[in-house]
Amino acid sequence: MRNKWVEAMRLRTLPVSAAGVVAGCGCAVWQGKFSTIPALLCLLFALSAQIAANFGNEYYDFKNGLDRKGRAGFRRGVTEGDIRPQAMRRATFIMLGIAAVLGCALLIYGSLWLIPIGVAILLFALAYSTGPYPLSHHGLGDLAVVVFFGIVPVTLTCYLQTEEWIRMPILLTVSVSIGLLAANVLIVNNYRDMEDDAAAGKHTTVVIFGRPIMSTAYLISGIGAMLLMTPLWTNLPWEALSVPLIYLVLHTATWRKLIHRRGASLNPLLGRTAFNLLFFTLSLLVVFILCRPQNTQTKNTVEDMFKSANLTEARTIVDIYVKQHISTVLGIYKKVSYAATGVVVEVTDPTDNK
Repeated sequence: MRNKWVEAMRLRTLPVSAAGVVAGCGCAVWQGKFSTIPALLCLLFALSAQIAANFGNEYYDFKNGLDRKGRAGFRRGVTEGDIRPQAMRRATFIMLGIAAVLGCALLIYGSLWLIPIGVAILLFALAYSTGPYPLSHHGLGDLAVVVFFGIVPVTLTCYLQTEEWIRMPILLTVSVSIGLLAANVLIVNNYRDMEDDAAAGKHTTVVIFGRPIMSTAYLISGIGAMLLMTPLWTNLPWEALSVPLIYLVLHTATWRKLIHRRGASLNPLLGRTAFNLLFFTLSLLVVFILCRPQNTQTKNTVEDMFKSANLTEARTIVDIYVKQHISTVLGIYKKVSYAATGVVVEVTDPTDNK
């Protein structure tokens, strides 16, 4: 039996917070200024804040009588009696404390203006489920996800590594796109829970607009996110278009299943939507690595690992490594696409010079 605390973390949703950081790292790599330590701190901060939000959501929904036993979604440890309410409340604030410490560590790489942003992120972790106007109860959860799982993590992760706002228009389009894809995870969650949420008085967007409209919104969000990133695609080699095309294949396949399922059968699609998002951002990271500028300096990256070699030699080592593994990545694309849709997707290997 899975550990009750691991279940409460809702592991299927954690790729959502990781995706924004990965995308931000990709943007930093593209500018030739990836930095390992702030990137890792950003990732740990994002994961800690989301786990705190998940714990808080479970505790406050129980406290407000919004959960019931045997619900279709994730097993609610507090409602089911697996975890004491006081323990869940304590765990929520412990995770918030961990996130706060990690956020303070990031001040080394930024400046004091990061403090109000960090406070806002931690307040959002609670405001999603509690407070005078819980966001998830008033149809604002989706918008909050776009901001705090897209715009904020992508832009700040990039800034903390580059210390500059170069290519801000493109960075913003990437961040909003990641936010839209992250919001799709919430749509699936609320799509599954529509009846329970309506009975409990939670006015999620699915309760407000209904399943047909929100299933269409799910599809449009994925397509719109890829189109929104057009300024980026036009600045990359044409082979990079394989990334949005493969994502759209996976996204459409997930949507086709979404519109035909109800209840607990939607749980795998929640994980699949989160996987599609993370898969897209990891693929984007690979593209950024291959297309990064060759005339800029990097810090705390491969040059530090090869102090005995000069800059050109170190980059050559990375190029050889990436080219050896890009075919493997594209092979995974094909297998995942075939598993999801039954359609074999042909993808051009950008390292093939034939």
